[in-house]
Amino acid sequence: MQNKPTFKIEFIALMASLMSIVALSIDALLPALPEIGSNLGVTNPADNQLLITMIFLGLGFGQLVFGPLSDSFGRKPMVYFGFTTFVIASIVCVTTNSFEVMIIGRIFQGIGLSSPRTIAIAMTRDTYSGDFMAKVLSIIVMFFILVPIVAPTFGQLLLDYFNWKAIFNANLIIGLLIVLWFWKRQPETLVKEKRIPFSPSIFITGTKEFLKYKEAIAFTLVSGFITGSFMVYLSTSQQIFQDQYQLGELFPYIFASTAFSVGFATFTNSRLVIRFGSFNIAYYATIAYAVVSVLYVILFHNGMNPSIHILITFFLLQFFAVGFLFGNLRSLAMEPLGHIAGIGAAINGFVSTVMAVPIANYIGSFVKTSVLPLFVGFSVFGLLSLFVFLWMKRRRSLIKT
Repeated sequence: MQNKPTFKIEFIALMASLMSIVALSIDALLPALPEIGSNLGVTNPADNQLLITMIFLGLGFGQLVFGPLSDSFGRKPMVYFGFTTFVIASIVCVTTNSFEVMIIGRIFQGIGLSSPRTIAIAMTRDTYSGDFMAKVLSIIVMFFILVPIVAPTFGQLLLDYFNWKAIFNANLIIGLLIVLWFWKRQPETLVKEKRIPFSPSIFITGTKEFLKYKEAIAFTLVSGFITGSFMVYLSTSQQIFQDQYQLGELFPYIFASTAFSVGFATFTNSRLVIRFGSFNIAYYATIAYAVVSVLYVILFHNGMNPSIHILITFFLLQFFAVGFLFGNLRSLAMEPLGHIAGIGAAINGFVSTVMAVPIANYIGSFVKTSVLPLFVGFSVFGLLSLFVFLWMKRRRSLIKT
């Protein structure tokens, strides 16, 4: 831990790059969902959403393995093991003719990618703490968000000039380059003296330790609510813009605009978090998230889709609020867990992701001819998140008095 925290530009770039492999594997595939479904004999277009949501299922469960193991064996070996799993799963995805096998491959891609995603958070916690950690995480997320801005366009170009399999191959090559950079330049952040001796009970003892901290639990639940409702957008955006609005060629650019909104908010957060604190910013961002979605539901409760300009305006406002939440929620949940950063990041990621998958699958099943179900989901989980924040705010006030 640094007594006088300073920015390490290469460290931030590396952590963002590790996390970006996840975003690239999800978002670059979005334009190809109809073609993949058609090639693999999918009859219900809504089933194509599983190619997005199931990778999150793997991300959730994989973190439970790699996070605790990294506390015992170090951060870097787990990144290598996870990436190897990702490579094998990617080969399965490009060689199968079965949609069901493709889904299994996507789950194992998620399991493999959970390693760099979790380890990036744990290594950040190894290096920083407090609001400065929130600032660093905001910058990492800001660079990470650049990937969803360009990934659908990147995927569309590969689709136009080659085929959907080229997207998987390109992701593999980019991932390999990032891991080689990580191997060559990033030192281990968990020294041997601070490692927890491995035993099968580490999963149980780590969970018990996590459950001692009410703030970690509360902010993990909020992460699950926000991630779940955001995941609905990820899995249905192609269907909304290409099917409901008939904007197939413009889809990558529209998606990029919403991703830019998140990125701009995370950048703004990095400039403000030291001054105002991660809790306060996340609290007001949650209020904004809930208000914007409830306003949409009130205005368009009849289920008729508004014009594309109005819809994009609501999305931009919604995801601007999200940009103030992602980094701060992670930071708030991880703050009391420095002594178990690996398993803490794993449980935080596992719970929030496994909560998110059924939320996304359930709400996404209603997004057929109207965008309204999406904003109903935003409203419900925005309000639930706000209730958790109000409870935590009251609890903090009581502790101070």
